[in-house]
Amino acid sequence: MPPKPQQRNALTGRSVAPRKSGIASDTYAFITSPENRSVVTSVAFFAAGVAFLHSSWSEILLPPL
Repeated sequence: MPPKPQQRNALTGRSVAPRKSGIASDTYAFITSPENRSVVTSVAFFAAGVAFLHSSWSEILLPPL
């Protein structure tokens, strides 16, 4: 089996190691991925609903006395 070709920098001719991404960029890529859109949307709506019910605006749902 032939060896895998290495990436080389066009200017210097040196081999370039693949960059490792950090946790923040991995998380951002995970959240913005099209295959996770439905999960992210439902979590966002759930969080908004909990925030609404926990706030004083939830009194609007009570029937008048």
